[in-house]
Amino acid sequence: MKDHFTRWLPAIAKTPYQWLSTEPNRKLVLSVAGVAAIGGLAFAPTTAAASVTSGPDAGAVAAIELATGKQAADPESDSDSEPEPTESTDPDRTSEPAASDTDSPMREQLIPYGVQGAQSYIQVDNAQRANAKEIIEVAKATGVGERGAVIGVATALQESKLYNLGHLGSYNDHDSQGLFQQRPSTGWGTPQQITDPQYAATAFFEALKNVNGWQELPLTTAAQTVQVSAYPFHYAQWEEQAAELVAELW
Repeated sequence: MKDHFTRWLPAIAKTPYQWLSTEPNRKLVLSVAGVAAIGGLAFAPTTAAASVTSGPDAGAVAAIELATGKQAADPESDSDSEPEPTESTDPDRTSEPAASDTDSPMREQLIPYGVQGAQSYIQVDNAQRANAKEIIEVAKATGVGERGAVIGVATALQESKLYNLGHLGSYNDHDSQGLFQQRPSTGWGTPQQITDPQYAATAFFEALKNVNGWQELPLTTAAQTVQVSAYPFHYAQWEEQAAELVAELW
């Protein structure tokens, strides 16, 4: 639970975020109404993980998939069609982050201690990639560097699958919203602020910087200390894909 995160990170409770952007959200925020208008389909459970603050939430995951047209096809409509892959665990996957140019960070900068456990992967669309890029740019601006960027992207992959989620009505986890599923009731900011990717990422990284020795911690420990999740080990599964995205978009 995030109810008492200020006990873990007292500096965050004292840090004024008024200097951050308070303009209306500059990015698309997915909500139940928007999802229904885009998808026009009923919610259905999937195998993808949702916000870890309350465990897998099929409704929130369905909202994401409907909004992006990734809803699994009706098995009766086309039995020969191959379903689009969503999330998979592949212990044999050994691909490393791509190095597109000399400025791309090296793997030892991104994953200095190796990954923990089996890794999960999802296909990312342009909206997800843009949100990952925003997190990376804020990582640069806040000084947490390549490793911090990997932690941030991995956290958002677990919390929202890199979609900027608005309030999902009855499917919502308490009052969590945005890329990092931050909660206004625990001091992260207003709903308008936490659904602004730049603000949300800045708040996350400023909290991360307050974690003593975060650079030497396993990813899941660093992320958990900020997020105070009921499922602290779920972040680890996204470290490899987060590193790939950071290497590609840095």
